[in-house]
Amino acid sequence: VQLVESGGDSVQAGGSLKLSCTASGYTYSEFYVGWFRQRPGHVREGVATIENDGTTSYADSVKGRFTISQDNAKNTHLQMNSLKPEDTAMYYCAADPDPPRPLTVSTIHETDFDYWGQGTQVTVSA
Repeated sequence: VQLVESGGDSVQAGGSLKLSCTASGYTYSEFYVGWFRQRPGHVREGVATIENDGTTSYADSVKGRFTISQDNAKNTHLQMNSLKPEDTAMYYCAADPDPPRPLTVSTIHETDFDYWGQGTQVTVSA
């Protein structure tokens, strides 16, 4: 299984970016995806998750600004609006065929996901 993130960039505060995660090489009938980020000096944290029925979950710090969506089981996106300098981080998508459910940011841990992308850097300047 391969996950490839794209869309990271440097933007000014208040700007927007859309991250994408493309999955390939899997044959599972179901595949659950989450977005994580690692900010400088911080541990990796969950940002957003999406269940196969479309149910989404967000970290409090991004709620109302970020939106996770899927085109299909292989393409997951993270629309990030009203970006703040504290959103600066390496963003990762992670996937697993059978993570613990419900799949919520408050309950997931990075060890729940077997597959990870290489990350895409988001830098927000003041």
